Amino acid sequence: MQQARPSSRPLAAQPLRRHDGETLSASARVAPVEPLAYAGHRIDPERRRGRGATINPGGRFETEQRVAEDDGWGSLGELPAFKTEVAIEKARTIITRNDSPDISFDRSINPYRGCEHGCVYCFARPSHAYLGLSPGLDFESKLTAKPDAALLLEKELSAPSYQPRTIAIGTNTDAYQPIEKKLRIMRSILEVLARFRHPVGIVTKSALVQRDIDILAPMAAQGLVKVAISVTTLDPKIARGMEPRAAAPAKRLETIKRLSDAGIPVTVLVAPIIPAINEQEIERILDAAKAAGAREAGYVLLRLPLEVKDLVQDWLLTHHPDKLRHVVSLIRSTRGGKDYDSAWGQRQVGSGPYAWMIGRRFEMAAERLGFNATRLRLRTDLFLKPEKEKAQLSLF
Repeated sequence: MQQARPSSRPLAAQPLRRHDGETLSASARVAPVEPLAYAGHRIDPERRRGRGATINPGGRFETEQRVAEDDGWGSLGELPAFKTEVAIEKARTIITRNDSPDISFDRSINPYRGCEHGCVYCFARPSHAYLGLSPGLDFESKLTAKPDAALLLEKELSAPSYQPRTIAIGTNTDAYQPIEKKLRIMRSILEVLARFRHPVGIVTKSALVQRDIDILAPMAAQGLVKVAISVTTLDPKIARGMEPRAAAPAKRLETIKRLSDAGIPVTVLVAPIIPAINEQEIERILDAAKAAGAREAGYVLLRLPLEVKDLVQDWLLTHHPDKLRHVVSLIRSTRGGKDYDSAWGQRQVGSGPYAWMIGRRFEMAAERLGFNATRLRLRTDLFLKPEKEKAQLSLF
């Protein structure tokens, strides 16, 4: 999670510099926008009702691209709507490791692949191409679930060599997406973590996390959990078009309050910040989250890796055609003239004058409201190793 960057000098005294210290020029060279690049892939609104993406192009590893064309008899209108399908994945392990230098955790759990929330900007969308599926509408309608996650987790935590550090959940796709209400995989994972007294950090934009307060509150009392709630906008109309199956903005603020009232430390994550779409709401979101009980705050600038670029551009053409070129130009000005820069330290916050301005606005608002005055470090010293006899019996 990207946290606010500290600053000891006033706004006017700050030079415009990159994260590596290089002074920035006043403008960045940007490539032309191609708004109609994927127009042929656009899906009829009735077929994608309640979905975020407007297109469903094939993944980058596919050798063929298929585009639906009307045969003159109105046949496209007869195609079925996109329905949520869930496949079962038999995973061999459940804890994913990483050594990325610009994130605060080295291990995570992803109970699901794909996400029904349908957030058009989701940086995890390109991962669906590894399954031979589209990062577009397939990502939010063709999901996979790992029902054995809790059993695998218990086995991995029981390993004699395992050393506890905070496990992050929800950093790729949301573990509290709608199908969790029925499958309850996330809850079973929490039950294992609570039993082992293992620290966990959760990121979600779903109100469903309230269901598990009975597990999270006792863990919080032991210093074992913190929850980050992503609040992208306070405008329900923008939210409905941009993240159609996620909780409404008011529901997310209610979730912050419910968790906070239960003694569970909450971080508000203003993410992603999309230039000219929701950036004007930074201060309002922080104000509302602070009033609801959030203690810490962070932000992430919009990321457009791989296929996400085309998905967001077509979404802008559909929902905000008058802002398309302006938004894309601003995005590229924060990425050195490109659609995306994956460099460590820059992928979350960007670079250039515009990115710097957003960062300073966030920092000043967060400081004014008292966010991040203290940083909660979750405990690892309470971790309970299973008894040796039980561990041996588990081999038979």
